[in-house]
Amino acid sequence: MKDHRTALITGATSGIGKAIAFKLAEKGFNLIITGRRKAILDDIKEIITSQYNVDVLTLSFNVGNRNQVEEAFSEINRFYKKIDILINNAGLALGLTAIDEGDISDWEIMLDTNVKGILYMTKNALPLLKKSNNPQIINIGSIAGRETYPNGNVYCATKHAVDSLSKAMRIDLLKYDIKVSQVCPGAVETEFSMVRFKGDKEKASSVYNGFKPLTPEDISHIIGFIIDLPLHVNINDILIMPTQQANTSIINKKTI
Repeated sequence: MKDHRTALITGATSGIGKAIAFKLAEKGFNLIITGRRKAILDDIKEIITSQYNVDVLTLSFNVGNRNQVEEAFSEINRFYKKIDILINNAGLALGLTAIDEGDISDWEIMLDTNVKGILYMTKNALPLLKKSNNPQIINIGSIAGRETYPNGNVYCATKHAVDSLSKAMRIDLLKYDIKVSQVCPGAVETEFSMVRFKGDKEKASSVYNGFKPLTPEDISHIIGFIIDLPLHVNINDILIMPTQQANTSIINKKTI
């Protein structure tokens, strides 16, 4: 095991999580990358280890399943005596309908992943984080955790929960000198809309028409900035928006 700092990243198979993995590998972090698609995780590991002198452990499981999370940490504890950074990135939106038309199965998946997932991962990571000289938790929130938009109901509720949990972690973990930061993006072009619209490419692509959204690399750049700050400095909360987006519903779209 190479003697580097170690970062655990959830939802690392694509989008923001994948971009963060490459950013931290560039900075010399050993990585524990997780997600549901094992083959993609293995491909990412192969690319990273061929480019950077770091170790990468891949674990495929569902962060919203308590038993799977605990099994994953049994594996992590075999290889690592400490974790320096936990990045709770895994999350998703399913559907965009009024609450009276909502799919309860979709609600349960969002609650399991976006809320329970952060709780399960953080609870199990804390014993390892407490052994670090510079421990840090970074939760990926959303503009949807600041505002509620039409038909966003349950997804917005889960991201409001992330906002509240991030504040609570900052308070409760202060005595352990664990930094806690929340990073809240506006529109980022990832698989997010494809997942929300359950594979409907036309609906998904229309979300980003007429303006330049953020990229996963934009968010990973912010994560890198937060991690590089001196030991006595913490970013509690940061909201990042595309230049053409003012809030959840006002976007300056232009016909090209």
